[in-house]
Amino acid sequence: MTGHELRVFADAETAARAAGAFITSLVAETIAERGECAIALSGGSTPWPAFRALAAMDVDWDHVRIFQVDERVAPDGDVHRNLTQLDECLGSLPVKIAAMPVTDGALQAAADSYATQLPVRFDLVHLGLGPDGHTASLVPGDAVLDVHDRLVAITGEYQGYRRMTLTYPAIGRAELLLWLVAGDDKRDALARLLRGDESIPAGRVRAPRSVVMADAAAASL
Repeated sequence: MTGHELRVFADAETAARAAGAFITSLVAETIAERGECAIALSGGSTPWPAFRALAAMDVDWDHVRIFQVDERVAPDGDVHRNLTQLDECLGSLPVKIAAMPVTDGALQAAADSYATQLPVRFDLVHLGLGPDGHTASLVPGDAVLDVHDRLVAITGEYQGYRRMTLTYPAIGRAELLLWLVAGDDKRDALARLLRGDESIPAGRVRAPRSVVMADAAAASL
């Protein structure tokens, strides 16, 4: 991967809406070229304005497949589930959302099953960034950071939940990474990401192209 392409916006809402427009443009171009598009979306609070913006865009959603980057092990409909928010933002559209099967009792077997659904390449993977440098559910000190023989794995407990997450090899299937970062608590982590600091989990992600959309608070480097 070459470097990260950084784009800075005045505030989190503007950055999120720009991310939504960016995803829309890429999806439209990809469908025009290949007839379909496969993307993976992360959770957290930052991207929901982007996903709401997506829902208002003129996209041929019938030809889009959306995968989850990660998900909390929690019941269906739980307010902390990323899928709950995705359904709220995009559920009215004819889009195919492949939900991570986190309610299955045999979690690793369920993760392996989800891995069989993943495309050979993602057209885009959207990622967030935590103040501790985590991305997806690849958090500092978790054994999942060293999983290289599976595309989907189960983490230990983090902030009250175990999670199902794409591993580094799965995220590495992305043709393009779109990072959406907001808040002054992300300033240090963003600076480390941009300089390729592999001591944080986010710094170990690799893909052919990486675009970082950040608000001014996070990008005050």
